[in-house]
Formats: sequence, C-alpha cells, structure tokens
Amino acid sequence: MDTQRLKELIELMDRNQLEELEVVDGEQRVRLRKKPEKPREVVQVAAGVPAVAAAAPAAAADTGATAEAAPVDASNAVLSPMVGTFYRAPGPGAEPFVEVGDQVEEGQVLCIVEAMKVMNEVKAERSGVISSHLVEDGTPVEFGQPLFSFS
Repeated sequence: MDTQRLKELIELMDRNQLEELEVVDGEQRVRLRKKPEKPREVVQVAAGVPAVAAAAPAAAADTGATAEAAPVDASNAVLSPMVGTFYRAPGPGAEPFVEVGDQVEEGQVLCIVEAMKVMNEVKAERSGVISSHLVEDGTPVEFGQPLFSFS
C-alpha cells in the first residue's frame, strides 16, 4: 500500500474520530490504531432524545427545548460497539429484529450499526427481556451509547 493511501486513511480516522481502522484490499491488510488523547466520555440519552441534544444542552436551552434524560443502568443495557447509524431491521420495510417485551437469547441479533458502509450486527451478550429501545431507527449513535435496555 502506498504512502498516499495511508495518509488518506489517517485523515479519514481523524475526520471521523476513529481510534482503530482496518482495511482489507485483496491480499493487502492494514490496521491503524491510535491511542486516545483523553478518556472517552459516554453520554446516556433517553429514548426519543437525539444524541445531539444531549451532548449540547446549551443549544437546547437556546431553542427552549428541554431534555429529560432518564438514567440508563449500563449493566442492563446493550451499548453501541461503535460510532455509526442505528437500524432496528435488516432492511427498509423489514420487521425489526426485536420489539419491546421480546425474550432474547445470548447471541441473538438485536440491531445493526452501519459504519463506513459496513453493516455490523449487534448481538445480545446475555439472555433477557427487552424493556425499551433507546434509539430511533436511522439515528446516528456514538460508541458506548445505550441502544436497548433489559428488564
């Protein structure tokens, strides 16, 4: 892989605030990883409240909007494994993977997070009942953001 391509990948990482990037092109494989400058701050967002509003409360105050964010217990939540776009279903018009009240088993697909045109399945790390979905379909999500809560 040439140095110009590596520079482009590094710029891509910087623009999207990525800490790790792996590219496979035929027989070539490159993994870039950088050490974070500071620890990540995870902002928890209540259902129906866009992540932008929670991250910028001053902007919400300017518009007169208020965000009542109910705390989410991370031990009873499914967290986003990456930055991307959240999808509840495998495709447009398809039934969601899970609904509130569904019993799920460990390893069951709950949703998809799309990152860089790659659809990444998010699977349940334990069995339980879905008590709420915390993100609307097609919404951008951050690393560590709660997606679902278990009861």
